[in-house]
Amino acid sequence: MTTDAAAPPGPPADGRPGSAAYWQAAAATFDDAPDHGLRDPAVRAAWAARLRGWLPTPPAALLDLGCGTGSLALLAAEAGHRVLGVDHAPAMIARARTKLAGHDARFLPGDAALPPVGEERFDAVLVRHVLWALPDPGAALRHWSGLLAPGGRLVLVEGRWGESGAVGIAARELRAWIRALDHGFRVRVEDLSGDPLLWGREVSDERYALIAGVPGAV
Repeated sequence: MTTDAAAPPGPPADGRPGSAAYWQAAAATFDDAPDHGLRDPAVRAAWAARLRGWLPTPPAALLDLGCGTGSLALLAAEAGHRVLGVDHAPAMIARARTKLAGHDARFLPGDAALPPVGEERFDAVLVRHVLWALPDPGAALRHWSGLLAPGGRLVLVEGRWGESGAVGIAARELRAWIRALDHGFRVRVEDLSGDPLLWGREVSDERYALIAGVPGAV
């Protein structure tokens, strides 16, 4: 989630993650950011192309955590995937349900770190700009990896935003957490900073996608 060149929206100036109440209030204007609403056809096409490279061959079961208003979920559904989105802000969920009406998609309010999916398992777990804001990212990654079906993959879009007092997760740090899972995951990282179409502008901070799964799956 990102609206300016410094950081995703949500944290106050001290870098603390925004509250559930903040995101509930932010839902009304969330899609105004180019990389949230994907209203610009060029931005939308850039994200659609990246998702094709990150996600399994459709149809696949996709869990989109911290799904916001469902813009990435919509791209995935249009590509033929079955989508379950989770977000802790009911207003975000309501907008996502409206946006994906008529598609093979469901949305649930809930904690992204511990999504309310029961025994359901997924071919891919997609998380964009959420992990950095969680109180225990390592525990979240362990839980998410347990939600993968055999051969499934984690698709994590993260970064470090801002030049002074930067917030976020560096790619090297996220690699270390994935290694600590001890699942034998193969990891690849794609730099996203050099693609201004994804953000609707030039950016200079660290933005990337990390895709992790068993060898042969990513």
